[in-house]
Amino acid sequence: MNITFTARHFDASNNLKTFSEDAVSKLEQFYDRIVSCSIVLEPTASPKTPQKAELIVKIPNTTLTASESAEKYEQAVQMAVDNISRQLKRYKEKKFITH
Repeated sequence: MNITFTARHFDASNNLKTFSEDAVSKLEQFYDRIVSCSIVLEPTASPKTPQKAELIVKIPNTTLTASESAEKYEQAVQMAVDNISRQLKRYKEKKFITH
């Protein structure tokens, strides 16, 4: 899986980048044909959830996206990964039911 990492409007630490990439790489246990994944982190205007993570996961014939906001980037990334893992499971179930 090809992973791209983007931090908009701030400089991400190496720890944050590594955490994000490790969290996303765990998605392969749910679906092994992931082509690529883009991680986009950016600040938001909301005082309660000032940090946003967006994941764009490309698999054959489909693109899955998840966007989550939280107090910390790590929380937002984890919530987005959980969201995508649910989508991958659902996609896999539908795919195997129709074939």
